[in-house]
Amino acid sequence: MLSIRSSYRIYLLHACMLLSFFCAAQSDPDSSSLHNASLDQVIQYALKHQPVLKQSVIDEQIVETTLRNKLSAWYPQLNFNYSLQHNFQVPTNIIGGNPIRLGVNNTSNAQFTLSQHIFNRDVLLANRSKEDVRTQARQNTGINKVEVVTGVSKAFYDVLATLQQIKVADENIIRIQNSLKVATNQYKAGIADKTDYKRATILLNNTKATRAANQSVLDAKMSYLKNLMGYPDSTALNISYDSLLLEREIILDTIQQPDITKRPEFGFLQTQQKLLNASLQYEKWAFLPQVNLNGAYNLNYQNNQFGKLYSNNFPNSFAALTLSFPIVQGGKRKANIDQVNWQIKRNALDILQFKQTVNTQYAQALAAYKSSYSNYLALKENLDLAREVYTIIDLQYKAGVKTYLEVITAETDLRTSQINYYNALYLVLASKVDVKRALGQINY
Repeated sequence: MLSIRSSYRIYLLHACMLLSFFCAAQSDPDSSSLHNASLDQVIQYALKHQPVLKQSVIDEQIVETTLRNKLSAWYPQLNFNYSLQHNFQVPTNIIGGNPIRLGVNNTSNAQFTLSQHIFNRDVLLANRSKEDVRTQARQNTGINKVEVVTGVSKAFYDVLATLQQIKVADENIIRIQNSLKVATNQYKAGIADKTDYKRATILLNNTKATRAANQSVLDAKMSYLKNLMGYPDSTALNISYDSLLLEREIILDTIQQPDITKRPEFGFLQTQQKLLNASLQYEKWAFLPQVNLNGAYNLNYQNNQFGKLYSNNFPNSFAALTLSFPIVQGGKRKANIDQVNWQIKRNALDILQFKQTVNTQYAQALAAYKSSYSNYLALKENLDLAREVYTIIDLQYKAGVKTYLEVITAETDLRTSQINYYNALYLVLASKVDVKRALGQINY
C-alpha cells in the first residue's frame, strides 16, 4: 500500500509540473506563437523580438566593447618580440681602409617592451566621455522602443477595426438570412411578391462579398502587424480584446502640456551636446604634448655555430621618457576647433527645433484626438438609434405594416452605423497613442 501511495504522489507531482509548464508556455511572450494576446502582450513580444530593437541592444554592446578597446590604452602595454636570423654572407665594412667583417653567421633576439601613456588626449577623451557614450546608446534604444510601441499599438487597433467589420458582417449575414426566410415564406404564402426575397438575396450576397473583401484586408493588416512585432509570418497570431474595456480607455486628460524633458529624443540631443563639448576640449588639447614612458629589455644571442647560438647572451635594456609636441600643422588644429564649434551651434539649433516640433506634434495629435472623440460620441448615438429603428421596422415588416424595402434601408443604416462606430472607436485609441507619444508618456 505504501508503494502505491508513493507512486501516486510522484504521478501527481509530474502532472503538476507538466501543467505548470503548459500554462507558462501559454502566457510566455517569448513562445513561438501568441494565443488570445492582448495589446500589452503584443507590445512585450515586439520589444523582445523586433529586429530594430535587437540591433539597438547589439549597438549598446558594440559601444561597450569599443569603450573597453579605447580605455585599454590607458593601461601599461607589455609586448614580446622574437627573431632568428642566419646570415649567408656576413656584412663587411671598410674601416681604416681595411675590409672588416662585422657580425656573425647566426643571431637571435628576444625583446620585452613596456609602454605607458602618461598624457594622451585620445585616451583622456575616451575616459571622460565613456558614460555619455553609454547613455547615448541607451537613449537610442529608448527612442526605437517608443517608435515600435507606437507603430505596434496603432497597427493593433487597425487590425481590431477590421475584425469588428468582419464581426458586423457575420451578424448581418445571420439577420439577412433570417429575413430571407421570412420573405420567402411570405412569398410562398402569397402575402408578398417575389421582389422581397430577391432583394434579400441580393443584400445577402453583397454582405458576403464585403466580408470576403474585409478578410483579405485583414490578412494584409495582420501581416503588417507581425512585421512590426518581429513575429513569424507563417505562425498564426490570435489577438483578444474587450470592447467595453477599450471604450473606457479612450478617456484622456486634454489639459496636459508637453514636457520636452520626458521625450527620449531630447535626452539624446542633450547627450550629443555633451559629447560635442568633449570633442571641442579634445581638439583644444591638440596644443598639448603627448607624454609616454617606454622601456625595453633585449636578449641578443650571436654565434657563428648554430648549435651554440644560445650559449652566449649579450643583453641590453633601456628606459625612456618621450615627449611629442606639435608645433606647426598648417592650421589643422584651428580648423578642427572651428568645425566642432559649428557642430555645437548646429546641435543647439536641433534642440530648439525639436522643442518647436514637440509643441506642433502635441497640438496636431490633440486636435486629432478631440475631433475623433467628438465623432465617436456622435456615431455611438447613431448606432443606438439605428439599432432601435431596425428592431422596430423589422417587427413592423413581420406584422405586414412595413415593406421589405424599408427593412433593407434600416439594415443598411445599422450596418453602416456599426462599422462607423467601431472605426471611430479605434481611431480615437490610435489618436490617443499619438498624444501620449507627443507627451513622452510611452515608457517601456
